[in-house]
Amino acid sequence: MTLRAVSASASAPAARSSANGGETDADRSVIAQLTATDRHVRAHEEAHLAAAGPYATGGPTYIYQQGPDGKMYVVGGEVTLDDSPVSGDPQATIEKEKTVIAAANAPADPSAQDRAVASAAAVQEQAAERELRQQQDQQSSASRGQAAASYNPPVDAVGQVIERYF
Repeated sequence: MTLRAVSASASAPAARSSANGGETDADRSVIAQLTATDRHVRAHEEAHLAAAGPYATGGPTYIYQQGPDGKMYVVGGEVTLDDSPVSGDPQATIEKEKTVIAAANAPADPSAQDRAVASAAAVQEQAAERELRQQQDQQSSASRGQAAASYNPPVDAVGQVIERYF
């Protein structure tokens, strides 16, 4: 699953001349917006990464946009997570999916994609919980069956008396 944050790219307002080295008011506005977006997206993806623990398959990857000043600004990003079930171990899958859900919801403002990842992980967690309950029920049934098979009730006193005298 991929947790993704993408910000709308900054659009340049109408340019007005400025005495500052050719930089217009519009350029400064776009640069300020791109700078804020860059900080926000990086913090968003770092929150995912910090909460994902061992289930992040790498660091964040970013989408860049060049600003009017020639610098590159982050305008989107993603962190990819391994949310596959742990084969043969529903309890481990449950714990893993809880971590994935926490990672998806880690930023202060989870995106629609983040919520979708959390929802899919919750579905897998529920499936693992059902599988775990089935395993526990099977183990419990097997234990009861073994106990019943090995149970030899004592012969009651009346039965012993009857056997002796008849």
